[in-house]
Amino acid sequence: MTSRHRVVVTGLGQVSALGNDVASFSAAVFAGRSGVRRLDGMSAPGLEEPIGASVKDFDPGAWLPARALSTTPRAAQFAVAAARQAFAMASLDIRERSRGGVFVGTGFGGIAESEETYRACFTEPGQRPRPTVIPTAMANATAGVLASELRLKGENLTYSVACSSGTHAIGQAFWRLRGGDADLDLILAGGAEAPLTPIVLAAWNVMRVLAPAGADPARACRPFSRDRQGIVVGEGAAFLVLETAEHAGARGARPVAEIVGYGANADASHITHPDPAGVAECLRLALADAGLPPDTIGYVNAHGTGTAANDAVEAGAVAEIFGPRSSRLAVSSTKAIHGHAMGAGGALETLATILALSEGRIPPTAHLTEIDPALPELDFVRGSSRAAAVEYAVKNSFAFGGNNAVLVLRRA
Repeated sequence: MTSRHRVVVTGLGQVSALGNDVASFSAAVFAGRSGVRRLDGMSAPGLEEPIGASVKDFDPGAWLPARALSTTPRAAQFAVAAARQAFAMASLDIRERSRGGVFVGTGFGGIAESEETYRACFTEPGQRPRPTVIPTAMANATAGVLASELRLKGENLTYSVACSSGTHAIGQAFWRLRGGDADLDLILAGGAEAPLTPIVLAAWNVMRVLAPAGADPARACRPFSRDRQGIVVGEGAAFLVLETAEHAGARGARPVAEIVGYGANADASHITHPDPAGVAECLRLALADAGLPPDTIGYVNAHGTGTAANDAVEAGAVAEIFGPRSSRLAVSSTKAIHGHAMGAGGALETLATILALSEGRIPPTAHLTEIDPALPELDFVRGSSRAAAVEYAVKNSFAFGGNNAVLVLRRA
């Protein structure tokens, strides 16, 4: 039987609409302070007033050498900043590590760079693509840049699983380290995305799931609310340093959390509409993988997109798995303030879950003034953050393609 290693998180880093470091993210998450804003200067077909959770005041030159700036896509620039922050928290220097891996989740890859190339080639006669288009547009560009900049020479893998990409990257890294069946003792895992482009926004809009700006764009995304109207697209990156407990202990690293379970499955039903049975089964799988009964979980960081279908299916699945106790189970979604960052969303929200465990405080679902009465009776955290000494938490991510991912985390 293969030995099972404990897997701990020793470093965290992020870039998002809530700020460009973990401290800024933490402050906004617990305050319920929104980073959603009007996208001035953006013109998207069919959208009169585009809004999004955009990254502000980000200087890629502070994180990347000048030689790399022109060949590093926007999503990868965010990733490098988040990864370097995570390395710093984990007290890791940058040197060659043959047993260090990179697992990245992304839904769109270099979509901004692709769109710009298409626009130029189809609207400017004689225009040819730049020679940097392929290396900046390919889905695995971020993973390659991270390995190069941080000198990680182990497995270098990209997971493109729509909105559960970042969660799967973290979960797969956890499984790989826990099993001890790979020549790895450290993995940088997370997600990166830069999808605030004209065509991406226009495409979400025609699917009728994009929340309108309204009078106050900062309040446009309202998960679990009676009057919820859809998603707000966000951008950013979040990365965790995962290590076996033995490796972390040997170098004197202090864990900030532990990953204890991961569930992954497919609805095998509809490509865009979540299936209640598949979502509930993924929760069961994650708890079984962790070897924990449902009553040990104190907090669920929900996928919580703010769409009518997703919120209803997810709330129903949580109520089914946690049973009568679900009315006392703290549940919240942070997408209301950092937007739906697609492939990076699960990674940002895993970071928020770790902060909840380490700080002993549950973040609220911002803008949730009136809970949808049609939803099951869950303890939706609203208004302000809540002090709670939680030992175990669950992070849900569900994606187009009927793809589900759930992590179980433990306070360090």
